[in-house]
Amino acid sequence: EDDFDGFITKLKKRNDIRYLGSGEAGEAPWGQRAIHFYDLDGHIIEVGENLKMVVRRFLDSGMSMEQTSKRMDVSVSDLEKLLLS
Repeated sequence: EDDFDGFITKLKKRNDIRYLGSGEAGEAPWGQRAIHFYDLDGHIIEVGENLKMVVRRFLDSGMSMEQTSKRMDVSVSDLEKLLLS
């Protein structure tokens, strides 16, 4: 999801969503945020933040490419490719 915060805002306005766990978005060690909920048939749905958006969020917060690379355990070269995709 490119606009993860916007998606969460829309999701929270609904009263027919059954969440897995607390219903709050969690953050993986590499920084990607995700939320889990059930569809109408009881299957678990995971919606995660687009990894390009994770990189941009880190860079916008003042982290360098090298710091972002270390945090995400991804090479700077791969991050650069991701940002250009």
